[in-house]
Amino acid sequence: MIDHAKNAFEFNKDKDHVDWHNQALWHVRIKRDQARDQVEDWEVLREKASLIKDHTLNNLHDYLLEFEKKAQANGWKIHWAADAKSHNQIVFDILQDNHIESVLKSKSMLTEECGLNDYLEKKGIKITDTDLGERIVQLLKKPPSHIVLPAVHLKKKQISDLFHHHYQSDQFNEDPVYLAGIARQELRNYFIRTKAAISGVNFALADSGSIVVCTNEGNADMGIHHANVYVACMGIEKVIPGKWELGVLLKLLARSATGQSITAYTSHLVKPPPGKEYHLILVDNGRTNILADKRYKEVLKCIRCGACINTCPVYRRSGGYSYGYTIPGPIGSVLAPLRRMNNYYTLPYASSLCGSCTDICPVKINLHEMLYKLRSDAVENRCLSLSKKIMLKLLDKILYYNFLYHTAGFLARKMLYLLPRFLLYNKLNSWGISRELPDVPAITFKKWYKENIING
Repeated sequence: MIDHAKNAFEFNKDKDHVDWHNQALWHVRIKRDQARDQVEDWEVLREKASLIKDHTLNNLHDYLLEFEKKAQANGWKIHWAADAKSHNQIVFDILQDNHIESVLKSKSMLTEECGLNDYLEKKGIKITDTDLGERIVQLLKKPPSHIVLPAVHLKKKQISDLFHHHYQSDQFNEDPVYLAGIARQELRNYFIRTKAAISGVNFALADSGSIVVCTNEGNADMGIHHANVYVACMGIEKVIPGKWELGVLLKLLARSATGQSITAYTSHLVKPPPGKEYHLILVDNGRTNILADKRYKEVLKCIRCGACINTCPVYRRSGGYSYGYTIPGPIGSVLAPLRRMNNYYTLPYASSLCGSCTDICPVKINLHEMLYKLRSDAVENRCLSLSKKIMLKLLDKILYYNFLYHTAGFLARKMLYLLPRFLLYNKLNSWGISRELPDVPAITFKKWYKENIING
């Protein structure tokens, strides 16, 4: 069971690092707002994007079949995977059939979701992440802490030390240009020798049977064009009707993610060049179950921009690893419990319910409302600890009975502040670790209301 509060407590032990992490993500949020303000009718675009995704999900079966038919006509080899296990097996079989022992991979949250790296390594196949952030966390033997900025939790010094250890770079040289150059030089050797490449998919166009891959480093393109065998991995929700819908979504994606007008490389892959193999794996892995749930199906509209993560005050001050799930932040706090409630029931509580995630989402997913509903689901599924159950039942009784409510208020006002400090501020009272009780008002609200409003 993932205990977000406990994990966040560990992250918060280094206050300076937490403050830096918070500011780094808020800087990305500011860039997003600046990019938004440069686009006329931004809210109209959001509404169009939301309707596009709604329409596609409501007709997902038809669009997937249309896409499969067109893609096969273009020369793609299409595979369907029911879950992570079958996805990984398909990738391994493709590599094995082509006698491939090493493969390059550009950013793909789906392959992270499926645990592909560990799976292939256990099968004796070397897999190298080529996105700079992904490569950094791979060297650390860690997953990404953010879906767009995988190594955002690391400072330059940490990366400098890492590169010095693995690449013998100049010790103490923290210049980003120098460090990027070192990574580029090392990865270039892999690109030249590659025989196979793997990538994620941002969008799949049903009307043309093509896919779109968006990156800022060109690493996906280098891997794909050098490789003899290319494997694209996508969740079934990534399909959209066609180019017009793509135009709307692309205007929103990069601006929402990093504040750019568009990603540096937006590659359209239609058909394999002569002599090369293109494979596409369409993965379910629980998506149809979510699609069948009317309360939560719209979470599948997500285009993985990460805007909700950047704006979330809880994520910014608890870090990506505190969520214990491939996708952190508000969107992950919805997706994870929908997959395994008993394991991730604490994540919906990792939210202030401020609604910023909903306000910023480019496809208008009602995230904070879903988080609220999932809290009720956690209670109904009896996931809460015994102590929380007792406290909630006690609170339920106090709030239900007028006499108990007023008695509790009277006792708190008269006795709470007379208790020795150590009884209020201790390890059993987690709120007291970082908060002071406010001063007691001179009169109760009920008395004030009666004197000033009723008796006026």
